[in-house]
Amino acid sequence: MTPEQVDAYLQRLGVARPARATADALRELHLRHLQAVPFENLSVHLGEEIVLEEQRLLDKVVAGRRGGFCYELNGAFGALLTALGFEVTLLAARVRVDEERLGIPYDHLALRVRTADGGEWLADVGFGAHSHYPLAFWDRGDQPDPCGTFRIAEAGPDRAGVRGDASVTPDLEVSWDDSPEYRLEVRPRVLGDFVAGAWWHSTSPESHFTRSLVCSRVTKDGGRVTLSGRRLTETAPDGGREERELDADEEVLAVYRERFGIALDRVPVLRATQGGGGMSN
Repeated sequence: MTPEQVDAYLQRLGVARPARATADALRELHLRHLQAVPFENLSVHLGEEIVLEEQRLLDKVVAGRRGGFCYELNGAFGALLTALGFEVTLLAARVRVDEERLGIPYDHLALRVRTADGGEWLADVGFGAHSHYPLAFWDRGDQPDPCGTFRIAEAGPDRAGVRGDASVTPDLEVSWDDSPEYRLEVRPRVLGDFVAGAWWHSTSPESHFTRSLVCSRVTKDGGRVTLSGRRLTETAPDGGREERELDADEEVLAVYRERFGIALDRVPVLRATQGGGGMSN
């Protein structure tokens, strides 16, 4: 990243450049990212190309003021953290579907971050609803967070056929309020490793990203605002919810613009209703 890109990224997050790459700085950057950059899969339904290259991710998230899904958000955030002096490792995970099944290989991208004050953290700004703050990577107890209670534990016996070398590098299970979220490998990865996963999630009729439209972010008060197709949901910090359906295209575009900072010239149409055609990657 260039110094100008770093400044523009930090400006979008609304934070000053941290003096040191400390745990406190990481916490602030993590929360501000969740508040400023939405988790969204609009590119899948707008027919936009998704390219997992650092410059293309920065063009989208910083210059284009868009969001993205895990590969894009954590990929861009990892680049920013690296430029700010944090030590960042990309990790692959498989999202838990149910007790017996996990998602595809390279289903999810998360970040292992080492700070200048000696801590190691699991940072994840690309999972939709998840922890507001990074999780202590080596803490195996409950980790309270404004979003709930999280836990990182060594994964049990692999009943889903994930990998066979757990005795060398055991996988970790990340749970939220006692519900397993994803199984995390500790082996370092590079951005290019996730290309097949991004392609599958962008094109497969079995991917939830091709079957739903979502744009969501954390609000300043710790709640969440989500636009799923034409349904606007506002969730308060105490869990209270308000939902309403948006009718006119102009109203949908206004919500994207005013609540998520995304300027679109047309309303995204669910990919499954468009018929035919794959996305190039």
